[in-house]
Amino acid sequence: MTPRLILASQSAIRARLLSQAGVTVEALPARIDETAIRTALEAEAATPRDIADTLAEMKARKLAERNPDAVVIGCDQVLEFRKTVFGKPETLEEARAQLLTLRGQTHRLLSAVVVYDRAEPVWRHVGEVRLTMRDFSDAFLDEYLARNWPEVRDSVGAYKLEEEGVRLFSAVEGDYFTVLGLPLLPLLAWLGLKGYIAS
Repeated sequence: MTPRLILASQSAIRARLLSQAGVTVEALPARIDETAIRTALEAEAATPRDIADTLAEMKARKLAERNPDAVVIGCDQVLEFRKTVFGKPETLEEARAQLLTLRGQTHRLLSAVVVYDRAEPVWRHVGEVRLTMRDFSDAFLDEYLARNWPEVRDSVGAYKLEEEGVRLFSAVEGDYFTVLGLPLLPLLAWLGLKGYIAS
C-alpha cells in the first residue's frame, strides 16, 4: 500500500518538481523558527552542510510527529560563500548587497532532504552545486532587481535559476534540481527502492 507522502515545505517549486515527476505529495508548512535554529547552529560553529541537514530534519520531524502514519519529506537549502551562510534577503537593499558580494565569485548551494517514516528519520541526502556569477554591471543588477523583486525574496542569494536569475551566472557545476532546492534524483531513487512509488 502506497503511504501518504507529505512535503514539509512551503516551496512551490519543490511541490511542482515532485508533481511533474508523477509523485503525489501533500505540501504542508512546518513552521519552525529557521532564523533562531540557524543562529544557534552558527554559534556552535556548525558547517553549512550541517545547517542545511538540521533544518531539513527539524521540518520533517515537526510534521512527522503530527502525522506518524505518513512519510514526511523535509527540505532546506543554504547558500555558503567563504564560510558564511546567506539567508533569504528581507529587503531589496539586502538582496542587492548579497548579489554584489557574490558578483564575479563562486559560491555553493547545499540542498538537504531528510525523510521520516513512522515519526523516525530513515534517509537523508545533501546535494551540492557550485555556481559562478558573472561580473555583471551595477546597472544590470538594479534593473534585474526592479523586475524581479519581491519574487526573489524567498530565494537564498536573491535569484531563481529557473527564471531571469540564470542571466547572473557564467557557470553552474552540479545537479539542476539541487539548485532548485530538492535533490530530486536521489530522492526518487530512494522512494522507488522502498516501494513508496512505482519503480
